[in-house]
Amino acid sequence: MNVEVTPDFGAQDLPDAGGEERLSVALIGPDERRRRLLATAITNLQLAKVREFRSYPKAADDLQWLLGQSYDVIILDLDDDQDATLDLVQRIGADGSATVMVYSEKADQKLAVRIMRAGAREYLLLPLEEGVVAEALARVANSPRSKISPTAKGKTLGSLHVFLGAKGGSGVTTAACNLAIALARLSEQKTLLIDLTLPIGDAALALGLTGEYSTEDALLSIDRLDASLLERFLVKHNSGLMLLPAPSMISQIEASSDAIDKLIAVARAEFGHVIVDMGSKIDVLGSGVFKNATIVYLITQTSISDLRNSNRLISQYFTESGPKLEVVLNRFEPRLLEAVDEDVVAKALGRPVRWKNRKFRIAHPASQPGNGQFDYRSPCSAKEEKGVWPQGLEQEHWRRHL
Repeated sequence: MNVEVTPDFGAQDLPDAGGEERLSVALIGPDERRRRLLATAITNLQLAKVREFRSYPKAADDLQWLLGQSYDVIILDLDDDQDATLDLVQRIGADGSATVMVYSEKADQKLAVRIMRAGAREYLLLPLEEGVVAEALARVANSPRSKISPTAKGKTLGSLHVFLGAKGGSGVTTAACNLAIALARLSEQKTLLIDLTLPIGDAALALGLTGEYSTEDALLSIDRLDASLLERFLVKHNSGLMLLPAPSMISQIEASSDAIDKLIAVARAEFGHVIVDMGSKIDVLGSGVFKNATIVYLITQTSISDLRNSNRLISQYFTESGPKLEVVLNRFEPRLLEAVDEDVVAKALGRPVRWKNRKFRIAHPASQPGNGQFDYRSPCSAKEEKGVWPQGLEQEHWRRHL
C-alpha cells in the first residue's frame, strides 16, 4: 500500500509527499486502529498518496510545517480529542490551503453540525460504508481550486507576527513598524505590514507613506483576492518593507473574521514575513489570525487599566495550548515607578515580561518629514541591552524568525 507513517510530527527529513497520484492526503490520528481503517480505504482506491501522523500538530510551528507541505486533503481523528480537532479544523480552514475532513465512530448529529460549521468538508463515519471515501475524494479532485486558497505547491507559508494592545495608545503601531522594518532589512525576505487597526490606523503615517489603496479595498475584494491583486494595493517603504495601509478616511466596513483570515492567507503565501497591526481590536481574537500566528505580541504599559486588560486577555485567550504570546512592556521607567517594578508587573499579568522599553518611537526621517526615509541605526530610544526592543533582534531568539 502507498502509505508512509510519520512517528514524530514535523520531522524535517521526511520524504516529499508528492507523487503521480491525483491527491496527497495527510491522515492524522493517535488511535492506530481507526487510522489504519481509513488509510486502507483510501489507498485501495489508488486515488491518493497517504502520509499518516500519529499525533496532532499541537505546536504552532508543527501546524505551519504541515500546511507548508501543501496537502490536498487533511483528515483528522475526531474521537481522540474533540476540542483539539475542532481547533485544528478552524485553523486549517482559515488558512485555506487544504480540504479538511474528519472521521469518527460516533453518529452524533449535533457534533457533526458543529464540526462542519468549523470548516470540515466531510464527516466520515466508521465503519465506512462502501463508496463513501471514494465520493469524498472525488468531490475534492473535481472541485475547482478555492479562490481563497493561495498556497502554491511546494511553497512554505511565511511567518505571522501579530501585534495587539491592551488598550489604545499603548504603542502597538510603532512597535509593529519597528519589527517590520527590522525584518525587511535583516531577513532578506519579502516582508509585509498589514494595518488592520480599523476603522482608522496610523502605520502609513508612522512610516511617512501614502497609498492609493488600503486594507478596506483588499477586504471589499476578498472574493477575488489573489497575490497579483494584493500587490496592487501595497505601497513600498525605502527599507524594502511593503505596507497595506489602513484607510485614510474613517472606514465603514465591518470586516468578518473569515475575510481577515483569507487576506492573511494570501499574504503568507507570498511573503516570508507578515506583520499585522491589530491595534486594540479584540473582536477577532478567536480567528485564525491569532490561532495561526507564529508569535502574538501583547503591548502593554504599567497603568492599572493596561495591566487589568492585559490580564483579562491573557487569561481568556492565551492559554498554554493557544498561540505563542510574548508580553512587551512599553514606556517602562522603573526609576519613576518605585511601587511598580518588573516583578510586580509579571505577577499582575501571570507571566513574565519578555521585552521592555522606555518608549517606542520610529527613527526620525533622514531628511524631510513624510518622505518615508528612516535612519534604521536608531530604531527606538531604548538602550542597547538584553531584552530591550528591538535591539534584541540581534539575539538568537530573533534569528529563528529571520
